[in-house]
Amino acid sequence: MKHKIIDRLHEEEGFISGEKLSEEFGLSRTAIWKHVNALREDGYEIESVTRRGYRLISSPDIINYDEIKGELTASVIGKKLIYFQSIGSTNDKAKELAAKAEEGTVIVAEEQTSGKGRLGRSWSSPGRKGIYASIILKPDMEPFNAAKLTLLGAASVALALEDCGIESQIKWPNDIIIGGKKVAGILTEMSCELGIVNYIILGIGINVNQSVEELPPELVDKATSLRIAEGKAIKRKHLLAQVLNRLDELYVQLKVTGDIEQALDICRERSAVIGKDIIVVQGRKQRPGHAVSINHDGELMVRFDEGLEQVISGEVSIRTEYGYV
Repeated sequence: MKHKIIDRLHEEEGFISGEKLSEEFGLSRTAIWKHVNALREDGYEIESVTRRGYRLISSPDIINYDEIKGELTASVIGKKLIYFQSIGSTNDKAKELAAKAEEGTVIVAEEQTSGKGRLGRSWSSPGRKGIYASIILKPDMEPFNAAKLTLLGAASVALALEDCGIESQIKWPNDIIIGGKKVAGILTEMSCELGIVNYIILGIGINVNQSVEELPPELVDKATSLRIAEGKAIKRKHLLAQVLNRLDELYVQLKVTGDIEQALDICRERSAVIGKDIIVVQGRKQRPGHAVSINHDGELMVRFDEGLEQVISGEVSIRTEYGYV
């Protein structure tokens, strides 16, 4: 009910009486008052004046559906959004719901207590500082093509940042880089059988408003946030809406054409590694090479001493000779 009340307060330019809200929603004025107080606890600034009623002064930077739906243009991604104040992992919750969930359902949280990164790493996810979202996808594709969706996610985040006036690079296959440091990552997980994809979970984590002091000490040299990079706080709800809109555009193209060529072009144009000498890390083995391009299948083409080879997403980590990028 409080979601309906905040929608109504958003619609009103001035005050709306408690009596009118009671009539519209079939609740007592005491019940209305309790819902308004619950909204205040969520961070909404709501003025109340005797004989005039309630007026919305400002909305918090929270990333629930109420706050971003006005900016969403998606036809698939974001039609349904499930919001949590705190959760272990949005990817884990998405996997739990995926079998019965509508394609494009988004699981989003203000905080993750067990956030996950690629290759089993953890992802620091402090409350109301970042974007932690997982999208349930059910593409008609062979399982071996699923890794392409990681690049689709990376391209979507880069475009969304550009929409917000922020330049970034993509470190193949799943990291978004600003100023040589990681600001966002993509985690793709899949369920499949007999050559058929049941679902794919596309997890997106973005460091938005963390200060340097709020980053894990061991990551300060290789991670950053948009606030640190840009020198100002960023509206998370606006950025999340842009990410979902951009992802929807690229994903719908995939469903229509069967390819992700536009996303691949974005990853090539914004690549942090193409044209550079790099080190490919495979387990304990390190191989120096030169990143040449990203091919049609989304694989990184690397020239080693032995010749040109395809490096497959999910098998390697990339480090340049000069550090993280």
